[in-house]
Amino acid sequence: MPELPEVETVRKGLQKRLKGFEIFQVKVFTERSIASEGGSDLFSSNLKGLTIGNWDRRGKYLLATLLKKDGLNQKKPFGHLVVHLRMTGYFQWIQQRKSPCKHTRVSFWNNKGSEIRFVDIRKFGQMWYIPSGKEPREVVNGLKRLGPEPFSKSFTAAYLKSCLSGRKRSIKSSLLDQSVVAGVGNIYADETLFAAGITPSRKSGDLKEIELNKLCKSLVSVITTSIGKGGTTFSDFRDLEGLSGNYGGQAWVYRRDRKPCRKCGTPIEKEKICGRSTHWCPNCQR
Repeated sequence: MPELPEVETVRKGLQKRLKGFEIFQVKVFTERSIASEGGSDLFSSNLKGLTIGNWDRRGKYLLATLLKKDGLNQKKPFGHLVVHLRMTGYFQWIQQRKSPCKHTRVSFWNNKGSEIRFVDIRKFGQMWYIPSGKEPREVVNGLKRLGPEPFSKSFTAAYLKSCLSGRKRSIKSSLLDQSVVAGVGNIYADETLFAAGITPSRKSGDLKEIELNKLCKSLVSVITTSIGKGGTTFSDFRDLEGLSGNYGGQAWVYRRDRKPCRKCGTPIEKEKICGRSTHWCPNCQR
């Protein structure tokens, strides 16, 4: 599943290509891709004639401000478009008309014939139209439950200490909990714990404040590096130009089981923790 760095890479591409994109036509190929009330028919009719403004990201969600011309021909905010890529969703930028592939779920065209195409092999990705006067978090339940962003001022060792106090579940499980910190998934949880020198199976409530401080800094560092590399090659993720990320080749532990640790040479171990494949170095992580 695309995690924060991949979603942020997509956001940047959408901001570059689609800011000012006036929606002339919408075609929904797969009904289940539309999660907002009224289904695909209402989704399509509401979006026609609106212009896409700025793209933002919250956790793994993409949020676009929609604009509509008023009586003075000025564009004013008029609702939002929210997207979650889920496991295999991605966008394609198409400038010349061509037939959709079998995994195309939703397409948007402007009056110049340019198309933004949402492709999703597993069909888990979802879109919402949020009408004017409502906030996305009022409609999309997943947005209500999100914890702070890793880059936010509220994501601190003190916050984690308060949040994880008394918790017996593993620190790996806590990092995957979107209500604890938004946007982290399996790849970056493993990479962050390696950078912080913390064994994934450690009980969350047992971590000392100095360890939590290192965990916060490590998460920000790992995610910053991955965003700079355009995300990871480990998932089905593609950016708008069809390129996958370059972080995967630099991973320290993720999917490197039985290979030597890049720091100490000890073979990387792999085990299921909280139902997810987890990778760590038994020498570098305590």
